[in-house]
Amino acid sequence: MPIQLTQQDVSRLKTQGYKDHEIAKAVQELEKEQLDGSYNKVMQNSSNDPRTNAVHSSFGVKQSDDIARWQLELNDILEKAEHVLNGDVVIFEGGQIMWKNNPNQKDNTLNKTGVQLCMKLLSMYVNRNTILADYTDEEVRYKVLDFGKRFNDLIFLKYEEMGMNNEDKRKEYASLVGAMTDIVHSAYSRAKDGRERESYRKMISVQQSNQNGMGMAGGIPQQQKTRGILNPMRYVAGKQV
Repeated sequence: MPIQLTQQDVSRLKTQGYKDHEIAKAVQELEKEQLDGSYNKVMQNSSNDPRTNAVHSSFGVKQSDDIARWQLELNDILEKAEHVLNGDVVIFEGGQIMWKNNPNQKDNTLNKTGVQLCMKLLSMYVNRNTILADYTDEEVRYKVLDFGKRFNDLIFLKYEEMGMNNEDKRKEYASLVGAMTDIVHSAYSRAKDGRERESYRKMISVQQSNQNGMGMAGGIPQQQKTRGILNPMRYVAGKQV
């Protein structure tokens, strides 16, 4: 919560020789410590997250506070595709949504070999190289059509090896090809006319500007905060942190 100072608190600090800007900086320092403490508490609690017992994907998303990197992170798309192909089911446990193995795995459209073959091909098309390219509309159409043909051929030639060993499972043939092709189409559409590349470049520029603004004042590096326990806010009644 934001630290609130009463007029009496401010007056007391001023009588001790602190200026307005020094008091403001001290408040900001303690508020940052509170935020850091809240973050550490969340990270500690995450060790008891029920998702640690959930089914994990080969493309599990790594935590990152870098917005620019997150923009290029496609593993969440591949992770969801892998779960769906595996036949995993979504459950709600401990306030979290997670994936669990299908209790009736014999009903899964694909076996493990089938899932691996599909993801191997899909991951070659859905990646950073794809979305950061610069394709014309015609090139996008050609590449997506090419993927659709390759994926269709893969299942047609290996459907029994991939687990589609009965008529009911083979009825999902067209839906499977269509769904995977749509994922690839979405990835290539982001690369149309270099839009994603330009968006990423702007994002990097904004981040660098923000970082320079936070760490520099008039081109001169600001001195690191070293007050620690000497922060005057620590000695104001009711401002225990």
